[in-house]
Amino acid sequence: MTSARPVVSALVRLGQTVAAAESLTAGLVTATLTEVPGSSAVVRGGLVVYATDLKAKLAGVDPALLAAHGAVHPEVAAQLAEGARERCGADWGLGLTGVAGPDPQDGVAPGTVHIGLAGPAGRDVRTHWFEGDRAAVRRASVTAALDLLGEHLT
Repeated sequence: MTSARPVVSALVRLGQTVAAAESLTAGLVTATLTEVPGSSAVVRGGLVVYATDLKAKLAGVDPALLAAHGAVHPEVAAQLAEGARERCGADWGLGLTGVAGPDPQDGVAPGTVHIGLAGPAGRDVRTHWFEGDRAAVRRASVTAALDLLGEHLT
C-alpha cells in the first residue's frame, strides 16, 4: 500500500480534503492515509459501516437501494462516497463495499469490490475482482481506492 504518500501530497498541494466510508476495509483506507506524516491537514475522517443498516444510518445510503440490491452494489459504493464527503465536510469522499471472502455474500463472489468516489466534479465508480485471501482482497481494495482518488487529483 504505497499509494498514500502521493495522494496526501496532492491533496496538500491542492488544499483539499478527503473522507471515507468503508465496509469491507473497515477503516484501512483512513488508517493508510493517516500513516503519512502531514495527513492531518487533509484527512477529515472516516466511517466504518460494516453492518448493512449502518450504511443507511451513518453514511446516508438509500435503504430502498440496500433492500433491492444488497450492500455490495456499485450504487451503494457511490452513495457511501457521497455520504462520507457530506457528513465529514470533505472535498472528496471514498466509498468501499465488497466481499473479502472466503464465502460469497448474498450471491456475490468473494473478491468483488465496488469503489466509489465523490468530488467537486461529480462521482466515479469502479468495480474490481481481486484474487487472494481476505487480507489480500482488503489490501488490493485500499490500493485501488487510493489510486482512483489519485487519478482525479492530477
